[in-house]
Amino acid sequence: MEKKILVIDDEELVSKSLIKLLKNNGYFAAIARGGQEAMDMVKKEDFDLLVCDVRMPEMDGVETIRQIRAYLEKAKKKPVPEVLITGYVDADKYEKAMDLEVADYLPKPFDNNEFLRVVQKIVG
Repeated sequence: MEKKILVIDDEELVSKSLIKLLKNNGYFAAIARGGQEAMDMVKKEDFDLLVCDVRMPEMDGVETIRQIRAYLEKAKKKPVPEVLITGYVDADKYEKAMDLEVADYLPKPFDNNEFLRVVQKIVG
């Protein structure tokens, strides 16, 4: 069965590139441009992996992950592994992201093969 991955990133170039890469490698991939859009999508559809940018306007990636986790728990749905990605090395944000104990954390820019290895390791 095709694994479903939600890419949450406000940068159009990044999200479109990741979607294309994922689809070309046999995954179903969808885009959310921000935290609230991601929440709405998670409420309607089940995903096998969330790939979320840390720095986004309105709701950052850390808060997005926290809210999605709270929703999934409240709705009695299974937890979804997350990978956080960021182009900014911000010690405070990194620490908060690590406190979430996400499946992986990738600094941008990352190699496509490295990204695919992480996805493969998590969802198969």
